[in-house]
Amino acid sequence: MQFNDDAELDTSQVQDYRGSGGGGGGGGFPLGGLALGGGGLGIVGLVLWLVISHFAGGGGSNQLTGQPNNNQINQCKTGAQANASQDCRDVALVNSIQAYWQDQFARSSKTYRKATTIFFTSRQQTGCGTGTTGMGPFYCPADQHVYIDLSFFKELQTRFGATGGPFVEGYVLAHEYGHHVQNLLGTSKNIGKGSGATSGSVRLELQADCYAGVWANHATSTPGANGKPLISNVSQQDITNALDTASRIGDDFIQKNLGSGQVNSGSFTHGTSAQRQHWFTTGYQSGNPASCDTFNTDNLG
Repeated sequence: MQFNDDAELDTSQVQDYRGSGGGGGGGGFPLGGLALGGGGLGIVGLVLWLVISHFAGGGGSNQLTGQPNNNQINQCKTGAQANASQDCRDVALVNSIQAYWQDQFARSSKTYRKATTIFFTSRQQTGCGTGTTGMGPFYCPADQHVYIDLSFFKELQTRFGATGGPFVEGYVLAHEYGHHVQNLLGTSKNIGKGSGATSGSVRLELQADCYAGVWANHATSTPGANGKPLISNVSQQDITNALDTASRIGDDFIQKNLGSGQVNSGSFTHGTSAQRQHWFTTGYQSGNPASCDTFNTDNLG
């Protein structure tokens, strides 16, 4: 993946709370969201889960802990810097993902509300409770922020065995913004709290994977702040790396390789590795969000 050197970045979509003190309090995440993460393996905090899809109730303060220090982020001005720096790359990816959805919503006569991505380390208070690094990236509907400790991308390689690569960061962020889209459209309000192979939670996660694939299809044609496309090239290897990551974060893979060793489909919350690959591919090949209706199909892949 390459960014256009002269593309213009918008740093206002990212806030940098790394090293700001984080802090606890707030009683943590409500059980309805946290306990189901990772297929109910009982090892949340030891194994990183890619997403926490939604939370049962509030349970937290809308006040972020600490003060942002955006000095480093604010240096990210151009695509050339995105090619050279992970921080700037992730700013550019957030810009691209949100620019795509802003345009897509406008085409449907809807208004897209931008969500801020929060970079943090260790712990951070959110509108959904206290988030920690061990939870992996997540979206909080209560404050409409995406939260991520960037060390997660290294963890994908060292703990999960994923190939990694810059485009994987785009896949992960696009998945989280898929949850923001679901929140704006009201999709996530009616899925229930159950788990299982065909549960609403699984369908929500697979749809977010599909939405990530849709963005990937449009990544090289989505403009930045100055109207020039942010991303100049997405290679087949980039897509292969994203699919490899999807294969490492399925409920079956996590349960078998990072949990008890036994696969229990009754506790699935995110879908199998094959299903996650299938729905990312569906979105990528179609480039159409309408192809991502995981709620009205008996065939989840």
